Amino acid sequence: MRPELLAPAGSPESLRAAVQSGAGAVYLGWGTFNARQSAKNFSDEEFADALVYCHQRGVRVFLTLNTLLTDRELPQALDTARTACRLGVDAVLVQDWGLLRLLRAALPDLPVHASTQMSIFTSGAAAEAAADGCERVVLARECSAEDTAAVCRNVSAEVEVFGHGALCMCYSGQCAMSALIGGRSGNRGRCAQPCRLPYGIDIPAGKARPLSLKDSCLADDLEEMADMGVSCVKLEGRMKRAEYVAVVTGIYARLLEEGRGPTAEEQAQLEQAFSRSGFTDDYWRGRHGPKMFGSRPENVPEPAELFAAARAVYERDNARLVDVDFVCAVRAGVPCTLTARDRDGHAVTVAGPVPEAARTKALTADELRTRLEKTGGTGYRCASAQVEVDSGLSLPASAVNALRRDALAALTEARTAPPVRRELPPPPLPEADCAASVPDFTVSLTSRAQLTGALLDLAPARISLPLEELSRLSALPESGARWAAVLPRVWRDRDEPQLHTWLDHARDLGVRAVLAGNLGHLPLVRDSGLEIWGDYGLNVFNAQALAYLREKGLSSGCLSFELRFSQIRDMDKVLPAEAIVYGRLPLMITENCLVQNHTGCRLDRGGPAVPDGAPCRSSHELRDRTGAAFPLLGAYGHRTEIQNSRPLYLADRPAWRQLGLAFARLRFTTESPAECVRIFRAYREGLPPDFPFTRGLYERGVQ
Repeated sequence: MRPELLAPAGSPESLRAAVQSGAGAVYLGWGTFNARQSAKNFSDEEFADALVYCHQRGVRVFLTLNTLLTDRELPQALDTARTACRLGVDAVLVQDWGLLRLLRAALPDLPVHASTQMSIFTSGAAAEAAADGCERVVLARECSAEDTAAVCRNVSAEVEVFGHGALCMCYSGQCAMSALIGGRSGNRGRCAQPCRLPYGIDIPAGKARPLSLKDSCLADDLEEMADMGVSCVKLEGRMKRAEYVAVVTGIYARLLEEGRGPTAEEQAQLEQAFSRSGFTDDYWRGRHGPKMFGSRPENVPEPAELFAAARAVYERDNARLVDVDFVCAVRAGVPCTLTARDRDGHAVTVAGPVPEAARTKALTADELRTRLEKTGGTGYRCASAQVEVDSGLSLPASAVNALRRDALAALTEARTAPPVRRELPPPPLPEADCAASVPDFTVSLTSRAQLTGALLDLAPARISLPLEELSRLSALPESGARWAAVLPRVWRDRDEPQLHTWLDHARDLGVRAVLAGNLGHLPLVRDSGLEIWGDYGLNVFNAQALAYLREKGLSSGCLSFELRFSQIRDMDKVLPAEAIVYGRLPLMITENCLVQNHTGCRLDRGGPAVPDGAPCRSSHELRDRTGAAFPLLGAYGHRTEIQNSRPLYLADRPAWRQLGLAFARLRFTTESPAECVRIFRAYREGLPPDFPFTRGLYERGVQ
């Protein structure tokens, strides 16, 4: 079975372009809460009209509600979903765990899709989302064909894959670069795309753009996707113009229909429509490296001829028509009737006037059939017209036209009627108050070298070390702290046997908990006997999200560092809450190793671990045009984590102690062992900083 083709609809014009060019479904933003706030999106009236327009033509409509939401925003987001549900939207895409919890309880019949913003790249995460009621999961763009096939084999939910369009440098849902540098959050639909700017790696920024990936093009891989069971191929581009949507959708629709790859002409048309130094399919092929990167020069002229032809198709609005079969009876002494039947099982019958005896020329079957076939401008095409006309009768053309209009209007109403769906009260928060008067200090370390006796003497309540680092220890020092393993932020199904071995070793060392920052971590450790603490990668933005984690069995949750102090303070702590109060905040986690792309690491990417002596494990940094330096940390799987140029520092700001937090985390990354101790002491004593620092987003907030 060929996958559904899902096209972007950033505006009503783009929606028509997608539908008339062959999309099986469209995704669009309506209201405040979607991940493309800069797109035109839809007004209330336009959204209702879009549903009728698409459903009349057999096209499904998915609503994007895939941003993080504050406690104050959740009721409005639920109202948006409720209205969309009543209007008949086919599914909503969701990122926020709190909104997911509300939707599953309050609108149980509304299909929910797990957005790529949930950072799903393993079978375990996809299965967890399916168990939570997600009908479909949208996999991370970094997933290879091997990764995707594994999810298709192991998970009951439908699998959606990005087939064409822009690639983010960071795993979707894990990028904080736009938020922390410019105050515009990608998790809130306002990404400023800092990855497209020039940077230097260990050198001043010049013309190189080491974070700017080429657009993805998987047009040659559609048959492979169909064979492995991919349910949907998604085209990116809600920010693109309607002509782009028409060109790309039209080509992919033909390829899927005909079961083939693109011709040279079609490939050229895709590049003309939009590309960044060409295209790449390297992630799908399991490859990485500098050849994946490219940029788009400014003021590239549009392909006028190509776009004009595409525009003509959707402006005529007759390329996508629904076949209808008519059965009309014109009999003496009774009202005439017309039945209209589509190929999807809908049938309607309308009645007209009683025909009169003909005074001059009688109505013939051929004349009646010809009049019924005039369906121009309706979205329908007469596939057949079966007529029965008694002899000697007259029926005005206006009556036949009215009969046809009434029948098609009734058929449209039948085709676009919203399904009956339950609406229930939203679920209450658990009756639990886990707020603390003063938070306990927790410490997360990047390397085992930072674990010193002097640090332990400061008596942190919790100490976390990367699982990979723990695998290299033979014992843990004596301490009253609770030890936790920090699970890799990114991994794949094939890595899990190694991770289980390391978890067994960590438990033997005395580790009693794990820091889980991804939905896929939960099934990975659920039967391990280890306590689960939520990490920042889960993007906890509201009390409903804390309730979701509580129901999943977590014993604490780390709140998003994109929240303001006031939002944290006012949040109901239905689960013990933690916040990062010191450290270089992570801006990106990337599939590519940036150091390898720049200088080469001479490492085989086949192994998940990165040796301590690898060049990318030593000190490297990304430099922007202002001279700011962002440290690069080697991450599990030979990936890169980009850190903020300045550490968050709040020791001299008492506000974070008064938010009801149970835990306050000191996140040590590039600090030396001595610096870790000095900073910890400064937080104990409330000392001001003596180095360049940032207050993060806790005070200034984020858009």
